[in-house]
Amino acid sequence: MSATLLVLAAGLGSRYSGGIKQMDPVGTHGEYVLDYSIFDAIRGGFDKVVLVVRKDIEGALREHFRPLEGKVDVQYAVQSLDDLPAPYQCPAGRAKPWGTGHAVWSGRHLVKTPFAAINADDFYGARTFQVLGDFLNSPACDDRTWALVAFQLANTLSDHGTVNRGVCHVAAGALTGVEEHTGISPAPEGARYTDAAGQVKTLTGQAPVSLNFWGFTPAIFPRIEAIFKDFLAKRLAEPKAELHLPVVVDTLIREGIVTTRVLHTPERWIGMTYQEDRPLVIERIRELTRQGLYPENLWNA
Repeated sequence: MSATLLVLAAGLGSRYSGGIKQMDPVGTHGEYVLDYSIFDAIRGGFDKVVLVVRKDIEGALREHFRPLEGKVDVQYAVQSLDDLPAPYQCPAGRAKPWGTGHAVWSGRHLVKTPFAAINADDFYGARTFQVLGDFLNSPACDDRTWALVAFQLANTLSDHGTVNRGVCHVAAGALTGVEEHTGISPAPEGARYTDAAGQVKTLTGQAPVSLNFWGFTPAIFPRIEAIFKDFLAKRLAEPKAELHLPVVVDTLIREGIVTTRVLHTPERWIGMTYQEDRPLVIERIRELTRQGLYPENLWNA
């Protein structure tokens, strides 16, 4: 198998008050959540890692992941505000990154095989990587057929605040759309949120949701670029406008360019949305370590 793990590690984490959340240690030997994703990806058959980073944290991440030398090929792509398709140039004063769609596009020069695209601060679980790795290594994966690994909503909620989730609409095993809901909190019936009209709505805990765990081929890069150019033509001057990866995929689905299969994982997601989530992530990882699913010292076992 030849597959790449593309990690979106340049995010700012506005709801996380404890610093840079993708670099906040959670393991007993200083491991980040991302260390566990890379570990799971390697044993799931991935042979290359591309980290999409901000320039200001690239050096620290390179030093942190030095123990991976000889274990997996790790490369770095810097997500830069100035990295735009011609003829566009970044407006003066722009500070906000261009979004997850742009983050994936930032890895275009380094990714040459089918790949997974994931968030750096989400703990996805080993079986999730195995599910997507099997797909990427199968004849079902091609330049017109990609995949999303969906989680059950109940397995993705936080006890320390609301979360935003993309609820997947699925027909015949394929994704037909992702509907973004904000401010989701646990409820006896599963979950609840307040819609734009101020009405409280409920969701079943079994609803499939996206946590940005995607499977693509490199054919996505020119397609992102085309959509990004259209985005920039309309919204270049908006200082907070972002091109989100689900919007890219949804556009390609609606235009009949690709089919995105929805795969499922039984894993429980854990994320670092809030600083208060960190102790839960630490305890969950310690529990899995006690069960023998991870070594005590991840890279020096």
